[in-house]
Amino acid sequence: MLVLNRFSVPPETQDGFREQAHAALAALARTPGYRSGRLTRALEDPAEWILVTEWESVGAYRRALGAFDVKVSATPLLALSLDEPSAFETLAEAAPGEDVVITASDRAAEPWR
Repeated sequence: MLVLNRFSVPPETQDGFREQAHAALAALARTPGYRSGRLTRALEDPAEWILVTEWESVGAYRRALGAFDVKVSATPLLALSLDEPSAFETLAEAAPGEDVVITASDRAAEPWR
């Protein structure tokens, strides 16, 4: 499962945002089911940021949000993210040089398969 939290951060607040995002990422990384994460910024518009995290399951992500350290360090930051869908299930992936592996949806039948 992939979670993308987008942020629009004015230039004058980016230092504080970056520190807060690092703390949030560290808190999330300490929870069970966390696979990876990164803080990214748009090359075309440096005010646009995304906190990207990958989880072993929806349940692992939801349980992580309930962890005390996450509530203290990550929830205040996540509350600032843009109001849009942020959690995505992986339906196809490919490792470098490998074939595409298709995964069935947990949500619904896939008519396009």
